[in-house]
Amino acid sequence: MKIIADKNIPFLENRIKGAELIQLPASAIDREAVKDADALIVRTRTRCDESLLLNSKVKVIATATIGTDHIDLPWCRENGIAVSNAPGCNAPGVALYVWSNLLRNGFDPSKSTLGVIGCGNVGGIVARWGERLGAKVLVSDPPRQEKGFTDRAYLALEEVLAQSDAISLHTPLTQDGKYPTFHLIGKDSIRHLKPGAIFINAARGEVASTDAIIAAIEEGLIHKSIIDTWENEPNINSRLLELADTATCHIAGYSVEGKERATRMALEFISQTLGLSVDTRGLQGQYKEPDILTPPQIIRAYDPMEMTASLKADPSHFESLRNSYTLHSEICNEK
Repeated sequence: MKIIADKNIPFLENRIKGAELIQLPASAIDREAVKDADALIVRTRTRCDESLLLNSKVKVIATATIGTDHIDLPWCRENGIAVSNAPGCNAPGVALYVWSNLLRNGFDPSKSTLGVIGCGNVGGIVARWGERLGAKVLVSDPPRQEKGFTDRAYLALEEVLAQSDAISLHTPLTQDGKYPTFHLIGKDSIRHLKPGAIFINAARGEVASTDAIIAAIEEGLIHKSIIDTWENEPNINSRLLELADTATCHIAGYSVEGKERATRMALEFISQTLGLSVDTRGLQGQYKEPDILTPPQIIRAYDPMEMTASLKADPSHFESLRNSYTLHSEICNEK
């Protein structure tokens, strides 16, 4: 049995028994490479669709990411390919990224209101941390609201934008369906934004219109901008890069613990679908909220400015900076 994996997925070596594991750069995971593979373990940089998979042996795809927008799910389903992702694996790492940036950019939890757009695994932790720190938190999530979730009050997007001192995006990227999120923050919706707000996108670049964000910054509607995910990665917009106060290369969730969780989840799916024995010893389990959470603790735990300086100096290094990033650690309970 043969498994092709992205070489930038850590903690995979010597963990699968009874199969040949071949680790390749994402750019080398092409039609020729996968034609006789039984399974793929990928990241967002591998587009899994008919152009890659037609006439291959692939029957299992595990993506070590939360999102699945790089996978043609209907085509895989029609062709008998089982797909899994890693929901929530990096949520605490993203929460740390969001809150470190908020606190560094003048957000005072005792006086300010945070708007969370999308309240799943990531947005839920961001919102809970905000409430623990003393902030008022407003949430918009029409799919959860429609499904009858009663964990909190849900508001319309326009209400959250108008009332919040900071906005943080945490939706998946969807192009269709009842609640598409492509350019959810666009030229019309952004007009509802409270003037002088902080804006954070650590979801998917295409959830926010680059042109709309640039215009809002230039007009002073957005006071501080924190951008981790960009449209057209790795070929990011130079003007938005220039204007952003924090600019990072899609690494908000790149924590040691998050990567361990994602790899463990991928291995478990490979074992479940292919009947292989896998070794998940030492890999992080389910997230547990830290007992203590304070602003100084959060600020000490993560500093985005070195990465920001590097990316602004040469945006052509987006991919190499991302692939060579030193993983940060989550805020965990003291042992």
